[in-house]
Amino acid sequence: MTNQLLEIKNLQKTFPLRKQTAGLFSKKEQLLAVDNLSFHIKEGETYGLVGESGCGKSTTGRMIVGLEKPSNGSIIYQGKDLGTLNDKEFFPLRKELQMVFQNTLSALNPRQRIGSILEDILKVHGVTNATERREQVIDVLEKVGLSEYHYFRFPHELSGGQVQRLGIASALVIKPRLIVCDEPVSALDVSIQAKVLNTLMELQQDLHLSLLFISHDIGVIRYISDRIGVMYLGTLVEEADTDELFSNPLHPYTKGLFASVPDPYMRKEEMSDLKGEQPVRTKEFKGCAFCNRCPYAMDKCAEETPEFLEISSGHRVACYLYEGE
Repeated sequence: MTNQLLEIKNLQKTFPLRKQTAGLFSKKEQLLAVDNLSFHIKEGETYGLVGESGCGKSTTGRMIVGLEKPSNGSIIYQGKDLGTLNDKEFFPLRKELQMVFQNTLSALNPRQRIGSILEDILKVHGVTNATERREQVIDVLEKVGLSEYHYFRFPHELSGGQVQRLGIASALVIKPRLIVCDEPVSALDVSIQAKVLNTLMELQQDLHLSLLFISHDIGVIRYISDRIGVMYLGTLVEEADTDELFSNPLHPYTKGLFASVPDPYMRKEEMSDLKGEQPVRTKEFKGCAFCNRCPYAMDKCAEETPEFLEISSGHRVACYLYEGE
């Protein structure tokens, strides 16, 4: 797992921020949903992206698979900057970059049988032989724990766990190299979550897939990830291997996330619960992203953004508490 598959450099995504008090010709502020985000994913690894709702995790995933265009920065895949490609140039890469959505059922045609839904994906990507399409669809259904029986079912006839397996099958059927999993198990019971996660991990090993796993659930992220990036207010505040992050969390926000988990076995010394809400980040925002909620905030935290520094091998953090270490 040494080869780098995807690299994100200084990624930024802005959206217009509408104010109720704004006049007709007033200048619109820009919401920074993602700002100065940088990380990479290696071949065959699972990179976990964790943070509170609204921190920009899903927007990042959507930019990687081409559903959103970056406002700035680069998404480098096989030497190509995905953000600069038009739809025609991006189309051949859609076969290699797929996404599993949080609510898979809403993305499916309720009047179409499952076999037909999956075969349509193959048609779009040039598989013209009907027999070959059917064989590939049945094969991928069996890979995710479904069967030929489900080929003839409608989406509403599946349970929640089966629907998410179908979402995984939709991503796998064209044999991608990277799958972005956006909260794929958040709406499922814990026992079903485990089954879906185990299925993903088995498929990753068998097919040598790379995964970007997005979740707000610390336990799920810990279970499935090789490395973890902790995201807050559109940017990374800490990144490390999974074991290292959980044994030695450094950033106050990471410690706050861990302290919020109802797990009596997790080490929580010197950790304090998160207080307050995420502010709105605009282009006028300056200083550390976590400054207004941090119990250790200093004067310079409100003025300058700390650098994302490597504290130990593979462990990076953006915090003035570790400056000079």
